Amino acid sequence: MIQLHNINKTFRVAKRQAGFGRAVKALFSREYELVHALTDVSFTIQEGEMVGYIGPNGAGKSTTIKIMCGILTPDSGVCEIDGRTPWRERVAHVRDIGVVFGQRSQLWWDVPIIDSFELIRDIYKVEQKLYKNNLDELMELLDLGEIIKTPARSLSLGQRMRCEIAASLLHSPGTLFLDEPTIGLDAVSKIAVRQFIKKQNAEHGTTVILTTHDMQDIEALTERILLIGKGRILLDGGLAELKRHSSERKTLTIEYGGQMPELGEGMALCEEKEGRLVIALDPSILSVSEAIARLAAQTEIIDISISDITAEEMVAALYKEYKI
Repeated sequence: MIQLHNINKTFRVAKRQAGFGRAVKALFSREYELVHALTDVSFTIQEGEMVGYIGPNGAGKSTTIKIMCGILTPDSGVCEIDGRTPWRERVAHVRDIGVVFGQRSQLWWDVPIIDSFELIRDIYKVEQKLYKNNLDELMELLDLGEIIKTPARSLSLGQRMRCEIAASLLHSPGTLFLDEPTIGLDAVSKIAVRQFIKKQNAEHGTTVILTTHDMQDIEALTERILLIGKGRILLDGGLAELKRHSSERKTLTIEYGGQMPELGEGMALCEEKEGRLVIALDPSILSVSEAIARLAAQTEIIDISISDITAEEMVAALYKEYKI
């Protein structure tokens, strides 16, 4: 279980104006600004949960992750993960967590991936039998194959990220922190990584905390969302619940033959192409069945699809609502 209570973190950042003269002056007298990265951050995550931790750039996501990993020490507050305080019991703590930072690497750049894996095994003191079982499973699920014989510098971004995830799971951690794990990946690699994470959670009960700007990752992997903005937790709830909170709007996409139908109350035109309309529907004013009947009475409906608000639209609405 992960428990954070009233976590605060402030950074002291040096500031100066542009120009050579000001640069020289800064050598002798610097101006500093206090940046409040986290303010009274509190939440609880149960064992085996998959949670999306979202917010705009600079909101405090990575700072929170680094505190939970034991990399940073907060100014005040309590953080307990499986009964341990990360920054005080760091050696014991890191044995039971895995971390993937999308813009950082734990693989040695100039040696084959398998050599990095072997070194990680030695660092975590993983028994040979467990290591072999985990490596075989990870190689199959992440389709590593010949990749592990290649130096990290020669891999594509998608290949390297699959190896990064494997490296984080070689020691069978109970908690996995993923900070932008699919950044820069192509569609095929993203799907492979998502499927693997879901399987890891289902089969091993791994707790997953995911921070990302890719709302498709959130929608595919998590059922609960924590929204952080300006260093504060603003919202905590289920994805479906938050979608309802954000909007009851539905989107109708119709392909028609004949004249373009007229839209009545409760319907708004989003997109128009010849023979195709995308319509925003407010079900509180007009039900889906009534909208379809009204459109069908005016023109021939060839095809129709109905969708709820997307995760991207939901998050954009939340950012706007909380002014972050």
